Amino acid sequence: MANRKFVTKNHIVEGLKEVGIQAGDIVMVHTSLSAFGFVCGGAQVVIEALLEVVGNEGTIIMPTQSWKNMDPEAGVHWEEPKEWWQDIRDNWPAYDKYLTPTNTMGAVAELFRTLPGSERSDHPVRSVAAWGKLAKYFTENHDLVDIFGENSPVGKLYQQDGKVLLLGVDYDKNTSIHLADVRADYPGKTTETVHCAVKENGERKWIGFETLLVDGEDFVDIGKAFEEKYEIVKTTIGDATVRVMNQRQLVDFATEWIEKNRNR
Repeated sequence: MANRKFVTKNHIVEGLKEVGIQAGDIVMVHTSLSAFGFVCGGAQVVIEALLEVVGNEGTIIMPTQSWKNMDPEAGVHWEEPKEWWQDIRDNWPAYDKYLTPTNTMGAVAELFRTLPGSERSDHPVRSVAAWGKLAKYFTENHDLVDIFGENSPVGKLYQQDGKVLLLGVDYDKNTSIHLADVRADYPGKTTETVHCAVKENGERKWIGFETLLVDGEDFVDIGKAFEEKYEIVKTTIGDATVRVMNQRQLVDFATEWIEKNRNR
């Protein structure tokens, strides 16, 4: 623990500017607070630094997924006994974009969704939150089926030619690659039925919907190949590796990579 770096808001601001984040940027952020070392002020100062650098004319987007709101049979409640599964289906609370917490999205995303002025999409499992000029645009009309497709938040990021910022995380956390999943043709491409709890007309309902089956198991390999082809701007903030990339370039590369290399 004594070897951790001491990180301040100024360190984060300087690091963001070093990798080319600037006022007016549209950027999807994935972050691990613990990867930095000791952040003086925690998740709050990470968010403050992002807001300061991007400014009111920019837009910040973060995944705020709540995938625990899925059928236990999908494996999301692996720690609970099978005899509880039906009770979980019957009692798990309906998604509420103002209240439902994130699952394994990290402390920064969990705090970000509560930021005054932020918006959150209505998807009951794979929501995103956004703050800034285009926050409403990125979070409205997040279709149940089109989780990561052309009209989803990551599809809209592609349309807006936005950036992806990885703060202390690898490509397995890079949600934008799921847009390449949607676009690519590969053996084994299939759909799955997702069940979750939603609120309709004030009443909790357990619903099902069909969507693309994605897992992200090869995303780190995709990221490694991507960085072999393109020079990605990197720096370190504390102990965290920081990467920024053009999302269109990443998605276009990943689509081709998947079609060439994914054989399952």
